[in-house]
Amino acid sequence: MKNISRSQVDIFISFVVVLSVILFDRLTKSFFSELLSFGESLPIIYNVLHMTMVHNTGIAFGFLKGHGAVPIIMTVIAFALLIFNIYYYRKNDEALTRSYIVAFSLIFGGAIGNLIDRITLGYVVDFIDFRFWPVFNIADSAITIGAIVILFKCFQVSTK
Repeated sequence: MKNISRSQVDIFISFVVVLSVILFDRLTKSFFSELLSFGESLPIIYNVLHMTMVHNTGIAFGFLKGHGAVPIIMTVIAFALLIFNIYYYRKNDEALTRSYIVAFSLIFGGAIGNLIDRITLGYVVDFIDFRFWPVFNIADSAITIGAIVILFKCFQVSTK
């Protein structure tokens, strides 16, 4: 039986996480796009959690709305920075921990999910509405969770 290397397992984990995020993001966006009209809101827990259909032409939280291709360009730059970060670790023979791999994969999957919307629709479909925070989606959640994990890991390293 062939031995499976750590790199092969890491690639498999990354692939599964990225694909899962994209699939869950696409399914939920499709479901709520069929269920709700633009601007329509469905209370799940009244005044706490609503599903509200929003079309975001900007980047995170609507920043840079109406700036055409800027959000797409920023997504490509983010991809490049993530790839550079992974390359940097590999080049310097520093092994990425599984938590970094999952975090980077969450960010990649979320960025791809939102990029698909930007390219096919010209905007990102957002629907999760906590009323005190801008409306967001599963891809945004994955990006945020991935970024928090990376920040936490960086803080751990810098305090040792």
